Formats: sequence, C-alpha cells, structure tokens
Amino acid sequence: EVMLSDEDETASDDEPVMPLAQFLTDFREPLLSQINAQTPVLYDGTHAAWQDEVLDGLKRQPFAAQRHRILACYAGLVEHNLPAIFLNGEMGTGKTMMGICVSALMQRGFSCKPVLVISPPHLVYKWRREILDTVPDAVVTTINGSNAIRELRQFRQRLRDIAYSGRPHYLVIGRVRMRMGFHWRPAYWARPYRFVTETQDGKREIGSYTAIACPNCGTYRYDDEGRTPLRVETHAHWGSERRERCANCGAAMWTMRHQDDGDTSCATRVRRFCTGLPGIGNATADKLLNIFGAEALERIIDDNIYDFVNLQTAEGGFFFSDRQAERLEKALGRQEFALRKVDYQPSEFVKRYFPRLAFSLVLVDEAHEYKNAGSAQGQAMAVLCGQAEKVLCLTGTLMGGYASDLFHLLFRAMPGVMAKLGFAADANNSFGKAETRFMRDYGCLIDIINLRSDDGDFRTSRAKKATTSTRKAPGFSPLGIARFVLPYTVFMRLSDLGDNILPDFTEETRVIDMPPLMAEANRILTLQLQQALRTAIVRRDFTLTGVVINALLRWPETCFRAETVTHPRDRHDVLAKVDALFAADEATPKEQDILDVCLEEKAMGRRCIVYTTYTGGHDTSTRLRNLLQTQGLNVAVLRSTVGSDAREDWISEQVERGIDVLITNPELVKTGLDLLAFPTIYFAQTGYNVYTVAQASRRSWRIGQKEAVKVYYACYAHSAQVQCLELMARKIKTALSTMGVMPETGLDAFIEDENSENSITEALAKQLLGRA
Repeated sequence: EVMLSDEDETASDDEPVMPLAQFLTDFREPLLSQINAQTPVLYDGTHAAWQDEVLDGLKRQPFAAQRHRILACYAGLVEHNLPAIFLNGEMGTGKTMMGICVSALMQRGFSCKPVLVISPPHLVYKWRREILDTVPDAVVTTINGSNAIRELRQFRQRLRDIAYSGRPHYLVIGRVRMRMGFHWRPAYWARPYRFVTETQDGKREIGSYTAIACPNCGTYRYDDEGRTPLRVETHAHWGSERRERCANCGAAMWTMRHQDDGDTSCATRVRRFCTGLPGIGNATADKLLNIFGAEALERIIDDNIYDFVNLQTAEGGFFFSDRQAERLEKALGRQEFALRKVDYQPSEFVKRYFPRLAFSLVLVDEAHEYKNAGSAQGQAMAVLCGQAEKVLCLTGTLMGGYASDLFHLLFRAMPGVMAKLGFAADANNSFGKAETRFMRDYGCLIDIINLRSDDGDFRTSRAKKATTSTRKAPGFSPLGIARFVLPYTVFMRLSDLGDNILPDFTEETRVIDMPPLMAEANRILTLQLQQALRTAIVRRDFTLTGVVINALLRWPETCFRAETVTHPRDRHDVLAKVDALFAADEATPKEQDILDVCLEEKAMGRRCIVYTTYTGGHDTSTRLRNLLQTQGLNVAVLRSTVGSDAREDWISEQVERGIDVLITNPELVKTGLDLLAFPTIYFAQTGYNVYTVAQASRRSWRIGQKEAVKVYYACYAHSAQVQCLELMARKIKTALSTMGVMPETGLDAFIEDENSENSITEALAKQLLGRA
C-alpha cells in the first residue's frame, strides 16, 4: 500500500530547528495580532446596561464566567446577526442555565416570540423545572407524550396572544417525540366533472361523474394518459400508498389522521393507561372503572392528569394512599398521556401549520447527537431550526474527531452560511459530494493506492494495475477551526468558573497485568485469530475483521466462561476456542482491581460508579454485582429496561437505599444526569465512542460537587484493549483541538504520534497483522 499525504518532508540534520514552545513564545505578539485581524472578537466585555438588569432580575444568578458567555451568545446572535451560535461548554459548566439566560435576553431585546427547546426525552421535565426556577413568570409547554399534536394545536392557537401577553413562553419538545412517524390518509375534493357525449343518433348529451381534484386550486387529477379525470368510485384507494401532491399548485392531497380511527374502546384505552402506571394492576384498574366509569376517567386524564392522583371516593377519602400518590406524581411528572392517540410527526406539524419563523430562538440541547448524516432526528432538528429566527446549540463535545462530525451539524444549524460557501446539496438532493469536499478542505482523508503487477494481459509491458480508496481519519485543520468554529462558538471550561467552585479532578489509566495462564491463553487466541484473519483477507473476505477484533477486546473481560469464535457466515467454521479460566466466585485481575477500588472508596465514605459496555449477550454486570456483594458492598445495576425519563429518579431511590456501587453501561447515563453521589468513576471498558467517554467521565464533576472526583480507565497489558485506548486518546485529542485546549485526560499516556486511522476496528486489525 502506498499512502499519499500532504505532510512536509522532515527537516534534515543541518537545518536549524526551533521547538514549537519557543516559537510561540518568541513570536507571541505578531501571532496574536494576525489572529485578531483574521478572526476578530465579537464580544469584548462591553454591553448595554439593560442586559445586566435582565440577568439580575432572574430567580437564579449565573456565575461571573457564565454571565460573560451569556452576553457573548447574545452579542453574536443579535448585535452581529449570526444565524447560529454553538455554546461549547465542558460537562458540568451549566449549559442549561446559560441557554435559559440567553433566551431571557432574547425575549427582552430581540423578539417576544416564544422559545423552542429541543431536548433529550429524559431531560424534558428537567428543562421545564429549570426554566420555571430561573425565569420569572415563565409559561412552559412540554411535548413528550402521545398528546403531542393536541398540545401543538393549542399552542398554535395561543401564538397571537403570546406576543402581547408580556410573559416569556417556552415550548420544550423531546428529541425522540419530534421525529416520531405519523398516520395519514388521502384528502382531496370530490368535484363533479361534466363532459359532452354524442349518442348513436347524433344527439349531444351532458354527462357527469365525481372526480378527484385538488382541494386548493380545484385542478382535476388525470389518468396516466392525461386525458380523463380519475373517478372517485373506481379509484377508492387512490393516494393510500404514497402522499400525493397537486401537479398544478403543489398543494398536499393528504392529511394526518388518528392512529386507531376510534376502533379502540374508551374502557380499553383507560385500562391500558392505568396498568402502565406503577402500583396499578388489573384489579385496581377494574376497581377504578367500576367506581368512576371509563368516560369520566378519560376526561380527567386528558384534561388534568393530576386530578387523577387526587381521586376521591363517595365517602370523601382519597382513592390512592399518600405513598401511592407520591409514586404516581413522580411517574406522571416524567411522561404525558393522551388516551385518544394521534401519532403525527410534530416537526412536520410545526413546519406545515405554524407561521414561518414562529419562534425567536431554538435551544438545541446535546446538539452533537444530531450530527449523523441520515438520522431522522437530525432531519427533524433541521426542520425545527428553520422555524426560528436564531439557533443556539448547546454541546459539551462539539466533534468526535472527524471533520464530517461538524459538517451536517453546521448545515442543519445554519444552512444559508454553508450554502454560500459552496457546501449545498447537489441536484439529487444529496450531500455526499459536499461532505467529501468539506473533508478534503478542512478534515483529513487518507488516499490509499494499491499497485499490483499483472502477468496476464501485460506480459510485454511493465504496466501495473492501481486501485484507489479514500478513507477519513481524525483531524480538523486550523483553517476549518478559523472559518467554522471560532466565529460561531462560545467556549466554556470548568476551570473558567474560578477557584472554590469545583473540587479536584484526577484521571488515571490502570494497566493490569495478566497472570501467566491468562496471558498464554490470550497469546494463543491472538495467534489463531491472526491466522484466520490473514487467510480471509487474502481471499478478499473482510467479514472477519469485526468478529476478530471484538473477540480479542472482549475475551479478557469474559474469560470466566468458555469462548468459541465462529465465522459469521458459517457457524460450524470454528476459528478459535478457549476454555474458561476462572470459577464463578473467582475474580479476574480486572474484577479484583474493581473490588479493591470500591472497598477503598467505601472506607472513605465515597460511592463508585462502574461502567461496563458488556451488558447484553456477553453480560458481565451480573457477575460483577455478585462479586461485589460477597465483599459486603451494596450494589445496584442500571439497565436499559429503566426508561430514559425514569433513570434520574431510579438512581435517587438507589442512593436513598444506601448503595455503595452503581454498575451500568455508560450509554445510559452519558447525557443530562447529575451523578454527584458517585465521585469515583471506573471504566472497566470504554467502547469506541468519543462522545460517550467524554460525557460519561464528567457525570459527577459538576457544579454542586463537594468531593474530589477520580476517574479510572482500565485495560489489560499486552492486549488489544491497549491499542483501543491509544486510538481513543488520539480521537479525543482531535476533538479537544476544536476547543483550543490540549488533552488532559487519563488517556494522554497513549498518544505517541499524530497519525491515526479513522476506524478503530480497522486500525486494530492492521496492528494485529503487523501493518500498522
């Protein structure tokens, strides 16, 4: 393989070399002047006095560092008329609070239109709570249940009154809810169509029938030959397979409809709702229906859900006990219900039926989760951003190492800017070419040219066959940072808050040695899988790459059970086998390290959270819980069966119960949850996702934490896990470069050079085959 790059040649020995640190010191002033000239600062600390009055009038006051970021966001959006701003704040800096404060300034100094908040589903009610705790006299509408369209219709009807009410209004919509699909049916004008015919005796007669026509302009819908309008009687199912539009005016000839069309009975809907709540089974649901009746209960639930909690019997007592009512209030506070379900897509409803630019500002929480090219939630985010005058994206990890991470996020937040720079969709409405051009201009692409001699067709010549492939790699150029990051981004780090705001934070990588028997088994397994992978690659079979790498990464974690690695296309083709090395009650070296850390932390009165990525088919959390419990530790395992909107309360209940250790997958707690009760974090595995590692490692180092926070990353020495952490460290380094900081994580020790591959699995495979 010949790898082509644009790197400069290495300087020869006789050329003078100046260390980078010395260069920056010697030429600091001219460099800063050039930076200021090319990328002028939009906010220098000066602002109007009324902005201080607005912030001082809030129920909660931001810290000084937060206040400067709030004013900077407002200056960029309003005073400099930028379409969007990215508030890139480290986890725990109070991005929610700052976003709310910016919205308060916008409603006072820019527009009295409502503010739209796009939030992860489990944080919808946290946003509502924080808005009400911060903005005086605020009105918050939440969209996170099956009554989304009903709430949106009511909100749309109030839009005119909102503008003159003098009260700040917010619409908070859950990310999953905004992209939910919807049900629809054909909607057209059954318009009479008249025509003239001749009879056999030559007389003319006027005939007519009911035809399909556009409800907007009245144009008939013709058959494929374009001669005769379609009869309603003979085309009863027209428009049921796809959503049709008028060929003349483009108006929609379909409309949204109810999911069940009224087929489900009232009693069935009420019973389904009741049995979905904690503490209510079939017997209690039957009792409720017998006492209050199905129609009365449905009306109470749809009109005011909290009246359901306070139901009174004929004797004057409450139907639910205080304990039951408390549990129900918690459950209902996380979720909204509508018994007459309508599964329309809220983003589509807002686009079609709300006035254009109905919102003054869109606050996009966890904006980095909308970066994927073809994701439905990313497209829904773009639709909603197009309905607001300004966009403020809140994120703790602006990019995950690749320039393409920023491309789609930038286009969805400010499509006009990206289109002017030449990164618009092509004629086929595809962004593939624009994304590749963006990567070449500002990212890192590796062109790999394979040269092969051909002894068949070119015997009389020295011609060679060449195949070229292009792959992306971590990296973002300084030009890209200067053009797309610095002009539109406000940065915030925890260290900017000043002293005495946050406790100490330390990270450490724990490289654990394997005992001889385990090391020998790992060596044999590696050799067997190496040979199988080499053989497969020679046959141009690349299906084994993921299987081999996953097996090598996983086996040290699951060596307490026998391992059989088979070919994914032929389960009878056994690639390698390893016997179990540890008994059920015998801890592996990493498990023993976790035990030691947890016992040590408990002795100091500190709780631990242990992250493990193997919680599915190769579950390790149950075994780890049993081992910890045998040492006298109180342990809880958070699984995906606990809904995202219920996890915060679930964890609080476990803390009240007195647990010492929480075991979970980092994906379940990576956003929004404040795990202040767990100042020690132990990554048994990290996985591949930079966003997940960056977010999950900061769950307990946040404003309000009083204890020093420790984060441990563990891996087995001389295993594939070491290379995985090396590549993760490189990607984190690139991600942090967009924030203008050098990496300060516990993975720093693994960063040895600047070159890295785009795919962790592929890079591990190359190292495994000796091609790295």
